[in-house]
Amino acid sequence: MPSPIDDRRYLVPFRSALLPQLFADVLVIGSGAAGLRAATVVAEAGREVVVLSSREATHSSTNWAQGGIAAAMDAADHPEAHARDTIEAGAGLCDEPRVRLLCEAAPGEMDRLLEWGMRFDREADGGLSLGREGGHRHNRILHTDGAATGQALSSCLLARARSYEHLRIFESCTAIDLLTADEAPGAPVTGVLTHHPRHGLQVIWAASVVLAGGGAGRLFRETTNPATATGESMAMAFRAGAVVADTEFVQFHPTTLYVAGSGRALMSEAVRGEGGRLLDRRGLPIMDGVHELGDLAPRDVVTAQIAKVLAETGDPCVYLDATRLPGGLASRFPTLAAALAEFDIDPDATPIPVHPAAHYTIGGVATDEDGATSVPGLFACGEVTATGVHGANRLASNSLLEGLVFGARAGAAAAAAEDSGRRPRLVAEAPQGRAGELDLVDVRASLRSAMWRNVGIERDGGKLGDALEMIDFWGRYCLDKTFDDPDGWRMQGMLAAARLIVRGAMVRTESRGTHRRADHPDRNPGFEVRFAWRRGRVDPEVLPVARLADDDPNVTPVGDGVVNA
Repeated sequence: MPSPIDDRRYLVPFRSALLPQLFADVLVIGSGAAGLRAATVVAEAGREVVVLSSREATHSSTNWAQGGIAAAMDAADHPEAHARDTIEAGAGLCDEPRVRLLCEAAPGEMDRLLEWGMRFDREADGGLSLGREGGHRHNRILHTDGAATGQALSSCLLARARSYEHLRIFESCTAIDLLTADEAPGAPVTGVLTHHPRHGLQVIWAASVVLAGGGAGRLFRETTNPATATGESMAMAFRAGAVVADTEFVQFHPTTLYVAGSGRALMSEAVRGEGGRLLDRRGLPIMDGVHELGDLAPRDVVTAQIAKVLAETGDPCVYLDATRLPGGLASRFPTLAAALAEFDIDPDATPIPVHPAAHYTIGGVATDEDGATSVPGLFACGEVTATGVHGANRLASNSLLEGLVFGARAGAAAAAAEDSGRRPRLVAEAPQGRAGELDLVDVRASLRSAMWRNVGIERDGGKLGDALEMIDFWGRYCLDKTFDDPDGWRMQGMLAAARLIVRGAMVRTESRGTHRRADHPDRNPGFEVRFAWRRGRVDPEVLPVARLADDDPNVTPVGDGVVNA
């Protein structure tokens, strides 16, 4: 019989009174789009806010993002059409009222970014240049330099954040764990235990905490994500008692540069939006007849087809043919052309070798529409959350948008939250285990290989069971330097997050969206529900999916029952 998922707290055994202590009205963990958008709203409300960034503030998944931001900005487009495309891509699991909220708020967020100085690409007549990506039936993707949108957005938001007197950004400051008033499930979050390479361990107390620490793509050997996307933010929330949901859904981007021995540089979906085609080694198109949108089918469809082709041919990659792009790839995507030039690849003369890689964590901390979690005082936004807007498969370029829209809502709710006034007298005891018998670097590499091999694009019950057994084995040990090195804490978070993903994949015995089971290849109508997990419980909770009424699209049905359950 399976044991409760990671039913332990990993806080160091120090009395909080002995550690340096700071205070803030609101503490934001993460310096990506969601965290910075939340922080700006808090600062605008006149509250003191501290933003934690485990590295430089620019080192976030947002900064790495190539694709743009989806918004119905064209006169011929409409938020309702954007919502329909999002719901279709989500494979039956989207929280439809929240999808509508996201899409209706999108144009306003874009207008705000333009006011703040965000530079989007323009047409010759000065109008916004709107691209198209997989799953979209209309050109609605705003972008910068073709495929450098994330970097531009990060710079814009950081400049805005640094303009507020009441907003401070602590760089190279790692959040170790959330502090709660006591160990009872659902006890209010009161602050965060942090580590700084120069100042060591310290406590930051706050009336409310906004968790915006990103996803878990680095759990997989093949990934487009930065080194910070290791899943410990989700693990921290889970250990504090927050409900997490949809953990089985991890999106694999179909096109990352495949050069043996190199990192997996993302080849933006926008290249296919401009006419790029996916080919096999013989030069035959692989998406013809697979989906009505062809090369611009939703990402789960394209990734699954590439995996099928590779399995049939034994080839290590397929090819993205951009040789026929009007004006050449460099004129439209200069950053991609520069990345390819490092490997002496001329995209105007030869197709680009590509392969799928882990890209986006759809599951995460369950929240309501204002970012509130099931734990008082804890809010969350961005990739660390499971808002329900992505369903079983995220529509391209909705991620930065989600961070902006729900980041703003989470920031407003956190700024308005009252301080519980409760502070823990004693930090929980450390876990018992055998220290020093496993090497941290080896465990991390082994975990990432096991996740890619057993919990990757195509899964089955046997491989998932093997992965869970390995994760449980590694999790029984306290690794070297756990209490002295934040990498040790990160490893514990990675193991907890990996276990949540595996358990989610085990209970969903069907294939839907990004979750593909070789032993259950069909979609099962009985699984049109969401699974949620809570610390200390063996089995998941089953959550209904909120729908819009067919006869009245403005009617909002009852919520999904996760938050404050």
